[in-house]
Amino acid sequence: MTEGRLLLAATPLGQVGDASARLIEALGTADVIAAEDTRRVRTLAQALDVRPTGRITSFFDQNEASRVPALLDDVRGGATVLVVSDAGMPLISDPGYRLVAACAEARLTVSCLPGPSAVTTALAVSGLPSDRFCFDGFAPRKQAARRSWLAGLGVEPRTVVFFESPRRLAECLTDAVATLGADRRAVVCRELTKTHEEVRRGTLAELAAWATDGVLGEITVVLAGATPKANLDTLVAEVLSLVDDGARVKDACADVVAAHPGAPSRRDLYEAVLRARS
Repeated sequence: MTEGRLLLAATPLGQVGDASARLIEALGTADVIAAEDTRRVRTLAQALDVRPTGRITSFFDQNEASRVPALLDDVRGGATVLVVSDAGMPLISDPGYRLVAACAEARLTVSCLPGPSAVTTALAVSGLPSDRFCFDGFAPRKQAARRSWLAGLGVEPRTVVFFESPRRLAECLTDAVATLGADRRAVVCRELTKTHEEVRRGTLAELAAWATDGVLGEITVVLAGATPKANLDTLVAEVLSLVDDGARVKDACADVVAAHPGAPSRRDLYEAVLRARS
């Protein structure tokens, strides 16, 4: 019996030309296509001039758990099961995790055809630091939960990427201003790779004002990481150490502030040093 496999495939965010050759081949040869929206995958296949030969079945949030046993049996029976979401990479705020976990537990082959992802695309064009980042799914729908979630991001030093509904974007950004401060940098990416793509950069206050009149399309938000706050007592100790080595207090304060992002102003540090010496 031929060994079956589960195949996860990224689909275009908007531009059909972003489809990989491997995705095109898989759409035409997979025994089963588990699609978040069966109509969309048929439309995609038609646009790519592919005629699927396998069975197409729906596989979305509400039916994922009930679909897993049958799809697992398909893989066990030697079938290639292709999982695709509406756009981007499956499992990234889209169905697929339960099936992958079940296949991994059963020691069945799981492979991935890499490709488009709104998360990494938004991060790449944001202009914010990308050496360390985290993805936090969709922002909570309810205001109390959303503000609590935002408060947790108040001390997150990494760049944060998350999704938001266009209907709730203005409220989310307004809550972000109230929770994180007006000056924190962020980027709103709308309709990535599509005809009306827009990348709007600014402070949270600027973006909240822009979104007030309403925004349409698929939304990905990139939020700058929090600037770490330096411990004042530690900074004072560093200044005093430099002064003991012969530096002037003002010069030592300037050097320490420059070396520590998130440090207080030179004047505040200078006053703290004077208090420590009195």
